[in-house]
Amino acid sequence: MQVLTSVGAIGGITFVLTSLLVLAHRKLHVHEDPRIDLVEEMLPHANCGACGLPGCRPFAEALVDRRILPGKCSVSTDDARLRIASFLGVDVGAEERRVARLACAGGANVARNRARYDGLLSCRAAAQVAGGGKGCFWGCLGLADCALACDFDAIHMDPQGLPVVSEAKCTACGDCVEACPKDLFSIHAVSHRLWVACRSQEAGDEILEDCAVACTACGRCALDAPGLIAMQDNLPVIDYGRKHDTQVPIQRCPTGAIVWIDAVRGPVKGAAAKKIIRQGPLRDAPT
Repeated sequence: MQVLTSVGAIGGITFVLTSLLVLAHRKLHVHEDPRIDLVEEMLPHANCGACGLPGCRPFAEALVDRRILPGKCSVSTDDARLRIASFLGVDVGAEERRVARLACAGGANVARNRARYDGLLSCRAAAQVAGGGKGCFWGCLGLADCALACDFDAIHMDPQGLPVVSEAKCTACGDCVEACPKDLFSIHAVSHRLWVACRSQEAGDEILEDCAVACTACGRCALDAPGLIAMQDNLPVIDYGRKHDTQVPIQRCPTGAIVWIDAVRGPVKGAAAKKIIRQGPLRDAPT
């Protein structure tokens, strides 16, 4: 009799709990639009975050909710964005592509080291030891943290130990920005062709002893482009909110610290910039 009572009690409890679970499922179930799965399949699955959302799934949800337009995805192809827009019955939307830009041109052939770093091959590790040993405190350390952090193979190291960003492959995810301990990377619209390739805040020609292509804060570019360029902390700052499709400010720069980034040729220096012939690395400077 006791066994039957126990079995009945367990059965009753099981029935009550099952009923509660069924009721909770009906009451708390959140309907998900089936279009989200279909739209997610049309996305590149890069999960790069360049759209401002943490991944392709949240982006698909935002698209279906019409909180964002397909053009916001800079990784998808034009055909893929058009297919999503057609499926959802929305405009594609116009979004200028953005890419990572490097604010340093101090490769091994133009920039000296004041000390030799011997340790873990990581910019972040080297930066913890007296800034990494480079003569220019703000300069790129060349140990490729940015290239290793890039999941899209958009950054490679050139023969002089400088990162080179491929505009075609860059998704503007920002991983290189986070990886660089010198804060040399930032995300910009591709139309930002006028570029200051230096972060040194020193003024005067003395900085040239450590880096031949450093900005000396001479201010010629600001004088030649008033309103567009202003000097702040001994560096030119470009107001990209103004019309900036001009190469005039680069022409009188004596070191080529301000450049025009050509989509095919890369950084282009002005007529007054000293020509760099040396290809081999500079010797370490005495401390």
